[in-house]
Amino acid sequence: MATQSAAVSETATHAPSAHPPHLQHHFVSSEQQFDAAKLGMWLFLITEILLFSGMFVAYAVYRLWHPEVFLHSSTLLDWKMGGLNTLVLLGSSLTIALAINSAQHDDKRGLVRYLLLTLGLSFLFLVVKYFEYTGKFAYGVFPGAHFNPEGSYAVYDIPYAAQFLSIYFVMTGIHAIHIIIGMSVMARMAYRAHRGDFNSEWYTPVELTGLYWHLVDIIWIFLFPLLYLI
Repeated sequence: MATQSAAVSETATHAPSAHPPHLQHHFVSSEQQFDAAKLGMWLFLITEILLFSGMFVAYAVYRLWHPEVFLHSSTLLDWKMGGLNTLVLLGSSLTIALAINSAQHDDKRGLVRYLLLTLGLSFLFLVVKYFEYTGKFAYGVFPGAHFNPEGSYAVYDIPYAAQFLSIYFVMTGIHAIHIIIGMSVMARMAYRAHRGDFNSEWYTPVELTGLYWHLVDIIWIFLFPLLYLI
């Protein structure tokens, strides 16, 4: 009886370490839980790729039909602002990778710092996009039926230029919405990191956030040359 009591006591002592707080009851190990979460995120990212793929196909079809118009209309866009935003997002990919690396090495301060840096860079991206949008709206450059360029932009009042602008605003607008969603998640991760929720044994939410953010960056890397450069 004494031996059995000692065994029960020893099991109770080791139970918390065998089943850490972050491990859900339906998983047998942290590794299994991480693999399941990562698979779920990849499935979600595939749906995001399908969403943008439809828009890329629309762009390709209209460009094939009206290549001269698309080439002319692309000069409406400021490649310098687009290039700046490309550099900003590339920098944010670096900072989110450094955030994950900090979590892997139990560097709480580094994790919070790099998450906040990523958040700041994403905010800068939206600021640049705001000035880019408003600079066009001021001259009547709107998507679809509202396309009525004035002043120095009046030379773009040609057939099918509105289609190019519609594709531009829809693709970059939906991308900006994904940036905003990523920012809200990033802010939550920074708060949880400051609270001490993550360590080298469990940082799954941070890594999944990084996967999402890298996809957002990759999509922009395709958008920038297609809309601004060619």
